[in-house]
Amino acid sequence: MTNLSTSASPAPVVDVRSVTRRFGSKTVLDNISLQVERGELFGLLGPSGSGKTTLIKLITGIDKADGGSVYMLGEQMPKLSMLQRFGYMAQSDALYNELTAKENLTFFASLYGLKGQHMMQRIEAAMAIVNLQDDLNKTVAAYSGGMKRRLSLALSLLHEPELLVLDEPTVGIDPVLRQSIWKELGEMRKRGTTIVLTTHVMDEADKCDRLGLIRDGKLTALGTPEEIKTSSGSATIEEAFIVYGGGVRE
Repeated sequence: MTNLSTSASPAPVVDVRSVTRRFGSKTVLDNISLQVERGELFGLLGPSGSGKTTLIKLITGIDKADGGSVYMLGEQMPKLSMLQRFGYMAQSDALYNELTAKENLTFFASLYGLKGQHMMQRIEAAMAIVNLQDDLNKTVAAYSGGMKRRLSLALSLLHEPELLVLDEPTVGIDPVLRQSIWKELGEMRKRGTTIVLTTHVMDEADKCDRLGLIRDGKLTALGTPEEIKTSSGSATIEEAFIVYGGGVRE
């Protein structure tokens, strides 16, 4: 693995140390180490099946490594009490279809300890970010796939977490809204929120502060988009990904 950035903060928000994860005889993650610093927008770039989602599950404590360790905000994961300190948007939408969007948001807000007027303000603000204010009282069953993705993103933003972990957040979202969401992610980063996201979309990768290129469970390069392009002699991230053992498949 090529590590192109050497500067490091003494207290990373995410600290993955020599992590390995196996399912049966298949090694899904192979000795991966990386750190994400406070206020950073960090992207994991790789094709489907590369191990991105498994790594996200280890970071959030949904899954446990077979070897190595994961720390979030200084605490070893998994740890139940960390749930209120990060927001998580999974690839599959964890929504109650029979409830309205507002009822879904209210339920999750209560889990985060939000109440009263502050809760309503956060619901309105999160729905504004994903442009769903007019659909607050619709049942989720009436939502399109793209609307469900947007609602899932709103849920992850509700409690203004220190760390936001997003697994393929813009899949199924139209280009105009995708641009709007990326603008908001940039604003959140400026306000100090640390963001870790997975993507296989090359123009999204270019918007990240740093990238980890992952292929077949191995981290093949780590650095800023410009560092990765320069070191590989490539004009684009897509070309660099191929140089570092990639090849892009949707």
